[in-house]
Amino acid sequence: MNPHQAHPPPAESTAERFVLRAAGADDLDALERMARASAAGITTLPPDRAALQTRLARSAVSFASADQPSGEEVYIFVLEDRWRAGQGVDRVVGTCAITACAGFADRFYCYRNETLVHASAALQSRNRVHILQLCHALTGTTLLSSFYIDPAYEHGVAPQLLSRARLLFIAEFAERFSDHIASESPGLADSDGRCPFWDAVGRRFFDMDYPQAERLTMGRSKAFIADLLPQAPIYVPLLPEEAQWAIGQLNPVAEVPYAILMEEGFESETYVDVFDGGPIVDAPLATLRTVVQSRAAPAHWSDDESHGAMGWHLVATTRRDGFRAMLARAQWKAGHWRLAARDAERLGLQASTDQGVRLRAAPLAQANGTTVPQCIDEGEAT
Repeated sequence: MNPHQAHPPPAESTAERFVLRAAGADDLDALERMARASAAGITTLPPDRAALQTRLARSAVSFASADQPSGEEVYIFVLEDRWRAGQGVDRVVGTCAITACAGFADRFYCYRNETLVHASAALQSRNRVHILQLCHALTGTTLLSSFYIDPAYEHGVAPQLLSRARLLFIAEFAERFSDHIASESPGLADSDGRCPFWDAVGRRFFDMDYPQAERLTMGRSKAFIADLLPQAPIYVPLLPEEAQWAIGQLNPVAEVPYAILMEEGFESETYVDVFDGGPIVDAPLATLRTVVQSRAAPAHWSDDESHGAMGWHLVATTRRDGFRAMLARAQWKAGHWRLAARDAERLGLQASTDQGVRLRAAPLAQANGTTVPQCIDEGEAT
């Protein structure tokens, strides 16, 4: 049996099992485990213990610092399944991060999809040609990064909390982030490390295969490689057909987090990664669904467990140091949030003494208005 997995794994039938919190030094083993299991292309989650330890230390300073933000902050979060606490296995089942400012120490490069129009009056001909233009237009944006969740949990409610709670954190501490948000997703590459886009473009300028290039940049900026790529536009019709098809295509392992971002309102048509051609989504912060629908207000804890008008919400504390978030039933009433007293403990609070504590919450709904966690049970956590 895998020592990091309960056996048999419980059915993910209730949202109350999960808590997202700021990562700490004690999470190093869990992060290393997840980094080694993560997909190719997630260079912000390097399978290197020393590099992860450095990132955790940097994250701890970012959460705790009272100084004015500089833009170099990184915030790492982990997702816990509380059911696993009594199973003798690591309760951490996922991780994600926020990079406050992309390209803080260097430019953040990507390719921008553009169209050139070639016309000839003499021939009465007009052609539109797809090109890729190397740019650093996303330098300075805030990046959502390092998403990983154990495969046993990727089709339930856990990824919703893991991905969307970051937006509550950004909304609450907006002064520390850009008003424009982006996120990279891994592009197409097979189990042998063959990447159609890299083989057609990057490999022409670097004598290395895709896995070598990925290892070289693991945990580092890609700018030093992008600086050596051609500054002239790449005419897509001149690329091999397989490479053309790969532009903007998503690695299947990233379908779950990508779908969540698209439900939030991100756009995916403009930018692609310089390595694997994977999609880079972006959007103004103020247009994202969780941000638009979130409200920060005092919370009143009630012993009345009747769910009544309470709907499922993302609920988060409004403190940076010790940040926590959960899925819970909540109700907006007369300028405050009403929650069940038993939910206070998951946020590190006491219902008896923390009446009126300020929380930020947003309804958990898809773009069509349907509730996301269709498998949520009405009962207690297992």
